[in-house]
Amino acid sequence: MSSGEGPRAPQAGPAARAFTRVKAAEARRRAAFDRAARDAALAALGRAVRAHEGEILAALAADLGKPAVETRLTEILPVLAEIRHARRHLRSWMRLRRVRPTLAMLGTRAAIRPEPKGTALIIAPWNYPISLALGPLVSALAAGCGAVVKPSELAPASSALIARIVAAALPGDLVQVAEGGVETATDLLAQRFDHIFFTGSPAVGRVVMAAAAQTLASVTLELGGKSPVVIGPGADMRRAARMVAWGKFANAGQTCIAPDHVFVPRTSQDRFLAELERQIGKMYGRRPIASASLARIVNARHFARLKGLIEGALAGGATLAQGGAMEDESLRIAPTVLLRTDAGMAIAREEIFGPVLPVIAYDDLDPVLDQIAAGETPLALYVFERDRAVIERVIGAVSSGTVGINVTLVQYLHLNLPFGGIGNSGLGAAHGLWGFRAFSHERPVIEDRFSALGMLMPPYDAAKARLARLVARLVG
Repeated sequence: MSSGEGPRAPQAGPAARAFTRVKAAEARRRAAFDRAARDAALAALGRAVRAHEGEILAALAADLGKPAVETRLTEILPVLAEIRHARRHLRSWMRLRRVRPTLAMLGTRAAIRPEPKGTALIIAPWNYPISLALGPLVSALAAGCGAVVKPSELAPASSALIARIVAAALPGDLVQVAEGGVETATDLLAQRFDHIFFTGSPAVGRVVMAAAAQTLASVTLELGGKSPVVIGPGADMRRAARMVAWGKFANAGQTCIAPDHVFVPRTSQDRFLAELERQIGKMYGRRPIASASLARIVNARHFARLKGLIEGALAGGATLAQGGAMEDESLRIAPTVLLRTDAGMAIAREEIFGPVLPVIAYDDLDPVLDQIAAGETPLALYVFERDRAVIERVIGAVSSGTVGINVTLVQYLHLNLPFGGIGNSGLGAAHGLWGFRAFSHERPVIEDRFSALGMLMPPYDAAKARLARLVARLVG
């Protein structure tokens, strides 16, 4: 993907043709895509997702070895819930919002009109390939935008299925799916989209933002980072272990808001590890690597990266508390818990994005909070504690995109909360009303009814100078 100087000429490839088809219909869509049409599009997408449920289960099994239950909960449910939520609230989201005049604006009437930004580009990742492609599409449709969706080539079965679902549900001049790899993404980023919604790594997010700058497209970036867990001295260790095990090892740890590493009081470490081992056993059995409830790593390259992180940590002095089993052929890694990792190890610097959990003992909470705050801002911060003062101390000391207290992952599913990062973990917010706003231009409209603005216009004589001073004292 290039970030050269100045706008780039449109390419003639399939990606550019997909963009052109949606963009060409933009004026017609703006005139006709009212609430009823948006509602109908959302309903059609929901029906198509339901009709292809069996194929979704098969595609996720092929791409990630994902269990059917996990697919229903993390791929199908979020999309259908987003559609239902948008349809229920669409009337209020689209409503003209009157605003009161300030003292200086007495005699005027003003309002905010939510209008579609235009044509959107949605670039989806491989780890939740269905929900992270179709979820943003729901928000785009609710806002009245057409879209080109670029699924991840690393989940090929899901990518092909997304194309079929969209084609079955929506007209081609409203939404197009552009399949392909980096070259396709590069061609798409060379087009003049009005908004780009990207989910992926911070490194690629920078490339997307640089490309968007060439045409001054607005962006929503859902990125990631090393989301820490801070367990306080008063935490319920059983609950903490259960939530951490679920949040970390669902989808084999390939989740942008998965717990990346855990800080636990040294006096509670043994109790936490024992509970963690017990919870992993309950979830994945005596031989977790063979569990039908555990997904696999997406491909050999990511498997090799995770294997290198584990082996590098062990070679550097870390110890294995649990797990460690790996199968190269099946791309499966058992839930693995490491102790005694240090800041110089690659596993401490890189986002792990796999079923490997460093557990770090601490004696004093303040250095832990200083360490987290000194790093890149994480997408999620998790706190396990019963003492509200300790919870507030952690939240106040560490910035993050989202916060989970005595829970993991579920902040993503709460449609009345914005979801997004800050700094290195993202830009902008998604889901529900915030997703609608991401694809909307909130257009201010002001009308003069009986204001005194004319009394302050040139020529500026002595009377107007006195009036200007009076107005400044009254409203300033």
